[in-house]
Amino acid sequence: MQSGIDVADGYRRTEIMDGPAGPIEVKIAGEGPAVVLIPSLGRGADDFDDLSVRLADHGYMAVAPEPRGIGASTGPLDDLSMFDLAADTAAVIKALDVAPAPLVGHAFGNRVARMTATEHPELVESVVLLACGGLVPAAAEHLEALQTVFMSDVSDAEHQAAVATAFFAPDNDASVWFDGWHRAVSDGQTRATTSLNPSHWWQAGQADVLVVQPEDDVVALPANASAIVEQLGDRATLVTIPRAGHALLPEQPEAVAAVVLEWLSNRIQER
Repeated sequence: MQSGIDVADGYRRTEIMDGPAGPIEVKIAGEGPAVVLIPSLGRGADDFDDLSVRLADHGYMAVAPEPRGIGASTGPLDDLSMFDLAADTAAVIKALDVAPAPLVGHAFGNRVARMTATEHPELVESVVLLACGGLVPAAAEHLEALQTVFMSDVSDAEHQAAVATAFFAPDNDASVWFDGWHRAVSDGQTRATTSLNPSHWWQAGQADVLVVQPEDDVVALPANASAIVEQLGDRATLVTIPRAGHALLPEQPEAVAAVVLEWLSNRIQER
């Protein structure tokens, strides 16, 4: 008998869709209700490979668009705005005809998810925020480490140390994220998020929100999660994942999947 992951692998495929400013490469796994996955700053859809398989194995269609500048996804990165990034996500949901769909955004991706829910509420069923930042800033040393991750003129040892400092909880294996960093994409996304006051997208429109907070996150500090849950009241649910930093997905994949799957199951039962 095949394992669940082997079965899910048979559903993996890649599609190229028309976006507002160029083609969008979309990685899809499984069949069933769609769940749209949006990756972290300067990183691609591969970060969701494990979660995609787990979602597919439980009867969902995991939809992971590549951001502009990664894979076959194109479109200008200069003068990029949060409106553009939300429009890219909206275009994928419309192309697949899966609205309203839950969005899962990791780190910077949860800013895009909240922006999409704000600008395109009819397309969004709910929002899951993995490592929820955007309001309370990180300490200077951790912001410096985050910037170092994208530098091309540092040694491998300096790069790996920066990844460990900014993204991983103590004693977790940071080497799994040695690669996968896209400087030009990060620069464009950073310009987009700094050009718009976070208050515009902070509350995710009127969508219900699941906040998944890594206990040891030094970039998206727990104070951000507490703040959004306090502001949103009954619309928000908070779950804390121990032994995880800002990377979260490679650190605690089973715990993340369990939380997301429980959220999705409850949402479907309510509909």
